[in-house]
Amino acid sequence: MEATGFSPATLSALIALVRKHTGIAMTERKSVLLERRLRPRVQALNLASYQAYLDKVEQDRAEIPHFIDLVTTNDTLFFRTPQVWDYVEKEFLPQWWAAHPGQRLKVWSAASSSGEELYSMAMLCEEFAAANAGFSYQIHATDISQQILALARDGQYTGRSVERIQSTHPDWVKKYFRPSANGLRVVDALKKNVELAQHNLLTPLKPAKQFDLVFLRNVLIYFDQEQQQTILQQARLSMASHAIMIVGESESITGLNTAYQFDRPMIYRME
Repeated sequence: MEATGFSPATLSALIALVRKHTGIAMTERKSVLLERRLRPRVQALNLASYQAYLDKVEQDRAEIPHFIDLVTTNDTLFFRTPQVWDYVEKEFLPQWWAAHPGQRLKVWSAASSSGEELYSMAMLCEEFAAANAGFSYQIHATDISQQILALARDGQYTGRSVERIQSTHPDWVKKYFRPSANGLRVVDALKKNVELAQHNLLTPLKPAKQFDLVFLRNVLIYFDQEQQQTILQQARLSMASHAIMIVGESESITGLNTAYQFDRPMIYRME
């Protein structure tokens, strides 16, 4: 196997393969990251080169899910970007409930990664339900990676994720988590209104749903402008007329040709 780095031809082929199977538009600047992620798999399969691994991905459909898991980025924390969660807790939930009494709130965590985002939302909803009789909710969480969905489904967290929730919401840790061998695990009650499914953001969501709130955070930055518009158009098909979309702190969609109206940084409404 190559000692370090990819040959130019292999790197070009790899970038093309990433785009083919995930839609993500990577550049040569990601070569070190890609090598670090692929190396253990190449070694585990006892292959002589990275090109040999790319050939395997092209020839063996069973390897594609492993490849997708390796090249997609999954880095998130509980209550990441506090101003987002302040908005959801203090403005969105009260306003939505006032306008839709007796209805079930439908939330889509698109690109949900290992689950910190969806369980952050679940905790807010549980707290809101405790204070507002009759409130109910459903969270639909999706990601392209089956491996990361399995982590979200398990709901066990360690490291930075645990440190973050313990520092920001210590009382909720006692309520919504239980100690595990290596960290914390979310209680089953927090999973009861959550469903997880694999989904490629460039394709329509199936079965079709209509959501009141969509989290599409820190994922558009991995796509080119044309793909971003496709993703936003697909998401729009799954949003109610009054729905809110929340994007990442380093993302803006105001320069794109979309049917979203800017509300404030990271917050967009349907036009």
